[in-house]
Amino acid sequence: MKTTNQNLDNTRKRILVAPLNWGLGHATRCIPIINALIEHNFEPVIASDGVALQLLKKEFPNLTAFELPSYNITYSKKAKGFKTKLIKDSPHLLKTIKKEKKAVFKLIVNEGISGIISDNRFGVRHKSIPSVFITHQLRVLSGSTTWFSSKMHQKIILKFDECWVPDHNGISNLSGRLGHVDNFDATIKYLGPLTRFKKQNTVTKYKLLVLLSGPEPQRTFLEEKLLNDLNKFEGNVLFVKGKIEAVQHKEVINNITTYNFMASKQLETAINESELILSRSGYTTIMDLAKLEKKAFFIPTPGQFEQEYLAKKLDSEGITPYCEQDNFDINLLKNVDTYSGFKFEEYELNYHKLFRLF
Repeated sequence: MKTTNQNLDNTRKRILVAPLNWGLGHATRCIPIINALIEHNFEPVIASDGVALQLLKKEFPNLTAFELPSYNITYSKKAKGFKTKLIKDSPHLLKTIKKEKKAVFKLIVNEGISGIISDNRFGVRHKSIPSVFITHQLRVLSGSTTWFSSKMHQKIILKFDECWVPDHNGISNLSGRLGHVDNFDATIKYLGPLTRFKKQNTVTKYKLLVLLSGPEPQRTFLEEKLLNDLNKFEGNVLFVKGKIEAVQHKEVINNITTYNFMASKQLETAINESELILSRSGYTTIMDLAKLEKKAFFIPTPGQFEQEYLAKKLDSEGITPYCEQDNFDINLLKNVDTYSGFKFEEYELNYHKLFRLF
């Protein structure tokens, strides 16, 4: 499915930007990349599916957008079934990758694509044009099978011309052992943390901001649990469900203001105006909160090794506390007072040099 809202300058190189539809993180961290492409006289073409595609179409209504085959990634209802479900879904995943490759080839031919930036979409690449893979997971944690999942992921990365890692290359980093490995013969470029947000000097409006995202059914499980627990919370609460829908809805009940979703500028302001953030420990959320130097409390998605690792890492470093979903109690938010919160390390990404690949 194609959506075109404006004919852009045909003399500009067209770069396909395709994030994975797994929560909103992959799509949102592509926003600064898309903006940078526009600023450097490229024409981004968006491709994804589901809520990731919906979000980017709302952010960039004047760009051409295409729907790609869906991976249909969902979590199991029980944390222990996460890895089993992924293995069970692998035949569908492989079929989808083949469909992606065919769809990308058609786009290259019909739309004059000159380069590809794929955020974790394995089949969005082609040997005839420069193809980039964005990931913060050079090592994929999967418990006892981490060695295998990491090896398979690295094998896919090697099929791309470059791998862009949204993190600092050094001891002071956000992704830890996920984004830093030894003896991996790939062309890796560390971009520094990618975020669409900027820190603002604002008056605190909300004592707590709840940010939800991620695949179902776990997103809904946490939403229902938190809305029930927040009845005992004192202070103004802003609750953003992370449900991308055609129309934005706002509801105010007592001290809780609820939105189904927020666009980038509105969310940027909301985070800046909030004293404390309660959310999943997704990597894109971590990059956003680091940039805005916020205090946070994390609840990792049950069974997702990556989020569990990141939450434990930040806790051990004294930056943010966390707890498992089943053990969460609203009183645990008081523990945040003994943690430092995020401090941002300034960096400057040379997009002109980065985009020379295209």
